Amino acid sequence: MRAQLMVLDRDPEVVGLAGRPVRLLWRDARGQVRSWVPQLFARHRDGTALLADCPSHPEAGGERAQRAATVLEAACAQAGWSYRRLEPLEKTLSANLKWLAGYRHPRNAGRPRLAAAVREAFAQPRPLNEGAAAVGDPIEVLPAVFHALWHGHLTTPLDVPLNERVLVGSGEGRRPGTGTGTGTESLTSSSASAGAHLAADGAGDVASRTDGHHRGGVR
Repeated sequence: MRAQLMVLDRDPEVVGLAGRPVRLLWRDARGQVRSWVPQLFARHRDGTALLADCPSHPEAGGERAQRAATVLEAACAQAGWSYRRLEPLEKTLSANLKWLAGYRHPRNAGRPRLAAAVREAFAQPRPLNEGAAAVGDPIEVLPAVFHALWHGHLTTPLDVPLNERVLVGSGEGRRPGTGTGTGTESLTSSSASAGAHLAADGAGDVASRTDGHHRGGVR
């Protein structure tokens, strides 16, 4: 679940995250009450929302999870939300996101002039070590580069291991968490329709971004 959460946290269109925020209650064909608590909730900037589970593999949870997924898709559609079972990310992508997440805090951006110099150095794609050396001391520069990569100011393929020779370029006009190698395509969803209702579970803990711009939860 941690990797899927990092993808959502990196997406600038996601403005709020919560864990286990609602409980879905419904009656099955035999009239028995069933329930399910999704693992994640994400609120998007446009007001739409995503409920998600993060199974360890596609068959995790068995038939019960699959039946719950069908009901959740229907309930979310009625609420104007969407529901997805987010499969684990590929190991290299997950490792890269975990590394970059360690530099998401604003303190890693460095001085304003450093941030501007980093963007200028990678205005055209070039190897990571070459661009960092062109700016200054790598010990100071590399945290700013990784910070910029996390926030999408710079871009590099995340489906290959990050190393000193990986090509880094400008991220202008591109959103972090989207496109080839980022894994966010697995977070988009289409909705189904049917009947069910959502009852607040009261167990969700709102997750806030360390940059102070990611807050809020289910409303």
